[in-house]
Amino acid sequence: MNLRDIDLRKLNSITKYPSIPTYHVMGDGGRLTEERQVTFDGEVYLSEKVDGTNSRLIVSPDGDYIIGSREELLHARGDRIWNPSMGIVDAVRPVAERFFSGEGWTSAVMVLFMETYGGNVGGSAKQYTGSKAVSVRLFDVIVFDGQLEEMARKSPEEIAAWRESGGQPFVPSAHTEAHTEGLGIEPTPRLGVVDASEIPASIADTAEWLASKLDRTRCAIDAGAGGAPEGIIARSADRSRIAKLRFKDYRRTLKGKR
Repeated sequence: MNLRDIDLRKLNSITKYPSIPTYHVMGDGGRLTEERQVTFDGEVYLSEKVDGTNSRLIVSPDGDYIIGSREELLHARGDRIWNPSMGIVDAVRPVAERFFSGEGWTSAVMVLFMETYGGNVGGSAKQYTGSKAVSVRLFDVIVFDGQLEEMARKSPEEIAAWRESGGQPFVPSAHTEAHTEGLGIEPTPRLGVVDASEIPASIADTAEWLASKLDRTRCAIDAGAGGAPEGIIARSADRSRIAKLRFKDYRRTLKGKR
């Protein structure tokens, strides 16, 4: 399907990254409760959560592409002007151009979700760079196989409900990187695959487990990086369940219990 044939407002909604729930339910004052919001079974894939800004690259078989932030579309291939918001287009555009240089062709419309980080992006930028350098990391991929045309005929309300209920066709957790080979973009660091039974249920035990899995960021851009990590993303093997575990949430919660 040609990207130019789709209402841009609908395309923006169809390809927008859904909210990731916290592993434990977030209560009052930004403190977690002991109730788990997401539970897993079987294999769980762990990766580092990078503190940057959500970016997306939509590519189609005809060589067209669109770059966007989490909330809006910023630039399309051939545009003379692009939105400089958060440095996303400058960071992602080289990946987009490499995609159609013969190294990363696609037979379907795909959406690559990346984190643009470093530079002046967010309060944690100094944890990744001491020279204000900017980088991108891939963390999820969608491959549309007929669903895009179908969803483009839906109402905005139907699209939003479909997206937030897990309707987007994400690539299984183990296969994400295979879709970007040769593009020169690294994935968010993979921290291993664990059985769901290894992830603790209580807040105190989860905080300890979190620290044991990631004591320093693996996404440092240069030697001047502060190195403090933001957290971990946990995904089920089929990518149907996903949760975020942020160090600051557990620190804040445990501090409030003392």
